Amino acid sequence: MHRVFRWSRKWWPGLIPLAILWALAAWNSTVPIEQDLAANVTAAIKSDVLDKTRISVAGRDVTFSADAFSEEGRRSAVTSVETVSGVRLVKDQTKLVPEAKPYVWSAERDVVRVTFSGSAPLPAIKARLLEAAKTALNGVEVADHMGFARGAPQRFDAAVQVLIEQVARLKEGKITLSDKSVSLSGMARDLGGREAIAAALRNLPEGFTVASNEVAAPPYVFQANKDPVGVTLTLTGYVPDNAVHAALVAAAQRKFFDEKVVDNLKASIGAPKGFSDAVVRALGALSRLSTGSLVVSDREVKLSGDALYDGAANQIRTRLPKELPEGWTAKAEVSVKPAAAPVDASVCQRLFTEVLSKGTIQFDTGSATINADSAGLLDRLAEIALRCPTASIEVNGHTDGDGDDAANQALSEKRAQAVVDFMVKAGLPADRFKATGFGSSQPVADNSTDEGKAKNRRIDFLVR
Repeated sequence: MHRVFRWSRKWWPGLIPLAILWALAAWNSTVPIEQDLAANVTAAIKSDVLDKTRISVAGRDVTFSADAFSEEGRRSAVTSVETVSGVRLVKDQTKLVPEAKPYVWSAERDVVRVTFSGSAPLPAIKARLLEAAKTALNGVEVADHMGFARGAPQRFDAAVQVLIEQVARLKEGKITLSDKSVSLSGMARDLGGREAIAAALRNLPEGFTVASNEVAAPPYVFQANKDPVGVTLTLTGYVPDNAVHAALVAAAQRKFFDEKVVDNLKASIGAPKGFSDAVVRALGALSRLSTGSLVVSDREVKLSGDALYDGAANQIRTRLPKELPEGWTAKAEVSVKPAAAPVDASVCQRLFTEVLSKGTIQFDTGSATINADSAGLLDRLAEIALRCPTASIEVNGHTDGDGDDAANQALSEKRAQAVVDFMVKAGLPADRFKATGFGSSQPVADNSTDEGKAKNRRIDFLVR
């Protein structure tokens, strides 16, 4: 008995390494089987449209979870797993993607990026929408916050692609699709953008409607800058059409007798009512400044700069708001430039001659009413007269050779007196001026041509 007991104690410890070797062999054979089974299951469901797919294998049992986009798709995916060779048991943890009611998709644009939110029905459709955005938005950053949901209306992706094209026309704003109803708000990037968006929305798929379109047009801006250093008037911004464009440039050339007009205007729709008349009036006010700028934004006129003398500044501030069309407003921030040094009579005469060689004081046809286009020229002449306070000045009127001599004589006198009256209203003493008319007796050009007649209709300043 004693010998048997000693032999048994030597035998059983040998079982331990055998058990370890058996376990290692079993593990080494099971792991590849599970890995192969997992790979085969993954391959089997590649043709199914799923989201958040997870597969785990224990022996030959498979736990399968995923979000499916339809009940048919869910059942098809589970069947695909069940029929994989070697699978013994499938633990089905699949579920359907939630259904959205209403089905909402939105795009919001700010100065930095475009953010997509709401739902997409399938990964492939979501990918197409993002690719469409990449093309339409031309490099603008796109933040994708879209999730997945069932319940999208028919032709959802076609409708959203139309809406993405409209996002590209926004400076900022938001477009929302709720089921088949579209709402838009924000600001168009360019003039005409609002109208282009409205036209494009008519191409939405059948059944889709626009519930609200509150996209605003950007301000309709016209600008003019008078630069005394470059002796230029630069026009920028928008005009409604080619006819108004030509008319405004021509008006600028008449009113700014000394400056070169630089025309950078573009035609675009959206001009407010009374635009052309308001701009002409505002350009007239700008022409009276030594330096300044004009900004017309929708129905608001902003004028700033330096007038040539106190009287001109007061007239501009008072008259401009009254001259604009109904519904327009004006803000004239006009100061007075520092007075130039006084000059003697000879210099004064030279300055008058130089200015009148560049421009002619214009009158309404057959009358002594000074044309508004001459306001800037008259202000320049008044400034010169202010610089020679002791000089006496003769204002001489001349006409062309058309008509009766007596009538021309009377007209020339009245026109000369109208200029003197302007000088007096500018703040100059009346006793420094004398108005004289010469009718058509002193022509400087041939009265047989229109060009010659225009040169003969003139006002001269003679300093005594």
